[in-house]
Amino acid sequence: MVGGMHYRESMAVHEELPADADAAAIAQLHSIRESIDNIDAALIHLLAERFKFTQQVGRLKAAHGLPAADPARELLQIDRLRGLAEDAHLDPAFAEKFLNFIIAEVIHHHVKIAGGESVAPLRAAGGVVQPTPHPPTAPTAPSAAS
Repeated sequence: MVGGMHYRESMAVHEELPADADAAAIAQLHSIRESIDNIDAALIHLLAERFKFTQQVGRLKAAHGLPAADPARELLQIDRLRGLAEDAHLDPAFAEKFLNFIIAEVIHHHVKIAGGESVAPLRAAGGVVQPTPHPPTAPTAPSAAS
């Protein structure tokens, strides 16, 4: 929510369409975009669920003195998701970049949890979600998928 309004309501932007735009094409465009918006919402909810579980992993690791990073698991996860991406006709390099972004944030959360700090959600900067900055002592390369 932004100032009591949902983000969508606060960011109402209307596309300038040519006067002779085909009404059926415009209706189809809006329908497709509505599907995209629904998928985006589902992705946000899935990521929130994923981070709930990875924070449980971080607390478990911290409680038992386990390292925040798990390079072997990271490699397995990257290989697995690249295969899933190929099967889904999604660019495997994109899938790997996406996973590496998530892994970096997970490791940062694990490091913070091990240090007794609370974990903040991802922050938006200029409308783009940014990973939480890593302290100098945190691993510089992502290396844990959970």
